[in-house]
Amino acid sequence: MSVNTHRASILGARINALSWNEALGTLSAWGSNRESRYICICNVHSVVTAKQDPRFQSVINHADMATPDGMPLAWTLRRLGFPGQQRINGPDLMWKYCERAAANGQSIFLYGSTDATLDLLQNRLKSAFPALKIAGAYSPPFRPLSTEEEQSIVAMINDSGANVVFVGLGCPKQEFWMAEHRGRIKAVMIGVGAAFDYHAGTIKRAPLWMQNSGFEWLYRLVSEPRRLWRRYLVTNSLFVLFICRQFWQRRLNATESVRRKG
Repeated sequence: MSVNTHRASILGARINALSWNEALGTLSAWGSNRESRYICICNVHSVVTAKQDPRFQSVINHADMATPDGMPLAWTLRRLGFPGQQRINGPDLMWKYCERAAANGQSIFLYGSTDATLDLLQNRLKSAFPALKIAGAYSPPFRPLSTEEEQSIVAMINDSGANVVFVGLGCPKQEFWMAEHRGRIKAVMIGVGAAFDYHAGTIKRAPLWMQNSGFEWLYRLVSEPRRLWRRYLVTNSLFVLFICRQFWQRRLNATESVRRKG
């Protein structure tokens, strides 16, 4: 099954314009065949990083699916001709897919975070979805892996029979990891960032009204100011600047096109 091919450039990162049903349906279809694919969940931080790092931009643009996580990206897609575009974020995509997987017999693998968080996460998922098959979970060491360790991890995931691998290594590490393992891991890989901590309960998620109004970043900033102040204050400011330039250039190009036709 092919994902909705409508993609729009946001600061050079090609993001899919698609609905929840399309995202989940495609994911389930790929997962049922254990296709080696990867999905990037993109927010403001992702696209600004991609604009500044050509290698990371290539990873996003070669993903099998790149969803608009943050509300600013959903709003931008609406302005680019995709009215009603929803926010397709990592924590909700993970939760919704697990619900489907429990019903259709697909299994998941959890890769990333810490052993303690993985234990809490598995207990939460089993409690919410008793029929969900968790094929395995692994917390990699916080250091470069040897070739033997890499091969062992790939074999472990493939031997587990998992249909989908949720990757919680943080951006951009998880995106690079998925791109490097496409063709090696026989499953769909999804980089879900902080979703492991949210669902495990180690980090509290912003209220729904803040998620829907585009202020989830502010909630996270207040919760972890020392770690996130630069990411949100600097990155968000750059996004506003860059996206204004993009729309201004788009307007100039449209005006020039009309002038030439006239």
